[in-house]
Amino acid sequence: MAMSRRNSKKQRKKRRLRRRIKIGLLSLLIIFLAVFTYGVYLYIKTTSMLADSYEDDGREKSALRETTVDPSKDNFSLLIIGADTSETRESLGNPRSDALIYATLNKSENSIKLLSIPRDSLVYIPYLDKETKINHAYSSKGGLNATIETVEHLLEVPVDYYVTLNFEAFIGIVDALGGITIDVPFEIFEQNSKDEYNAIHLRPGKQVLNGEEALAFARTRKYDNDIERGKRQQEVIKAVFEKAKSLNAVLNAGEIIDSIGDNMKTNLRSNEIFSFISYALNGSGLNIESLTLDGDDYWPGKTYYYKLDEEALDETRQILQDHLEYSGARNKVNVR
Repeated sequence: MAMSRRNSKKQRKKRRLRRRIKIGLLSLLIIFLAVFTYGVYLYIKTTSMLADSYEDDGREKSALRETTVDPSKDNFSLLIIGADTSETRESLGNPRSDALIYATLNKSENSIKLLSIPRDSLVYIPYLDKETKINHAYSSKGGLNATIETVEHLLEVPVDYYVTLNFEAFIGIVDALGGITIDVPFEIFEQNSKDEYNAIHLRPGKQVLNGEEALAFARTRKYDNDIERGKRQQEVIKAVFEKAKSLNAVLNAGEIIDSIGDNMKTNLRSNEIFSFISYALNGSGLNIESLTLDGDDYWPGKTYYYKLDEEALDETRQILQDHLEYSGARNKVNVR
């Protein structure tokens, strides 16, 4: 009898063990199916969004390139244009570029260099055939292409791809990420995206900013100058990169995609976007370096300009060309 009871206990233990194994395997299968389904959903949603956001700029490649680049294996450049547009400003005519950030991405080094171009920089705009503020290129009839041509002429490097974002896209992305962590250096009073005076109030210190607050932080320049403003914009981009690597970003990816909607335009196709995203998801190995353009305040009359230092500009050009592993620009750009 005693042996029979022991055998019965062993059988029950085996049955319980098999049941636990079955439940565990079933749970893993359910989790796998849920993750797979969510991944397929995000892929379809992202592909659809990118198809709507794609905009043919009429260029097969940059005029400074001999051949097209493949972002999955080549170094390439990206021009980020923050357009000064929102629902409130739609009736104000052609928008100007509120932010211009030129980025070079080096595949082998897994590194990104970000260069902020001050909006009041005095540059030659080929489309207008004159020197004026660089943000006038975007507001001209030449729009996007005039801006790309101007940046290539200024920096003597190709603009392979571009992304234009308006205020709504920026705010939506930051909010969908659950905010970004920024160390605010001083007290800030700034208008919001609806141009409501002093609607945003930020106190000094490290804190999580929502979309409206992050936009105000990136845009304000009444406390210092355009160079510091550019550094803040770069800081915001880095914070977005960091937050994009979090689990929260994955779980809220659908909301992030929805927030972009019609508020982004790019000449990156879906497969090229996914190659670019690999930089953001590459963990702590990603190295992001910020660059600025040295210059001085310039008042030739009643209009303010930021006059670039030519020697420093030449050094910056060389840094960008080296990072892209690009040469031959000086033979292709008619430098004025």
